[in-house]
Amino acid sequence: MYAVIKTGGKQYRVAKGDEVKVEQLQGEVGDEVAFDQVLLTSNGENVEVGKPLLENSKVVGRITRQGKDKKIVVFKYKRRKGYRRKKGHRQCFTLVRIEDISE
Repeated sequence: MYAVIKTGGKQYRVAKGDEVKVEQLQGEVGDEVAFDQVLLTSNGENVEVGKPLLENSKVVGRITRQGKDKKIVVFKYKRRKGYRRKKGHRQCFTLVRIEDISE
């Protein structure tokens, strides 16, 4: 069984037992998280698609880690003008283990 959920402006295909890296969520390690914006569920033979969301469907997970991703370098320059700017950015994330998918 799997579901497609929406969180942090992105969509994720999740199944029970998966670990998903999503945009940072509020909560501590070990807290339970419920995703109410479920777009699609499938149990192998029956597929339900929402318009745009499914009612009475919920995906429950548990926070396993809060952290920061690898640093990316943002470098801007204009040729022949002596303009150079170098910046770095580390995006915060939450690692969630999916525990249950209810239809």
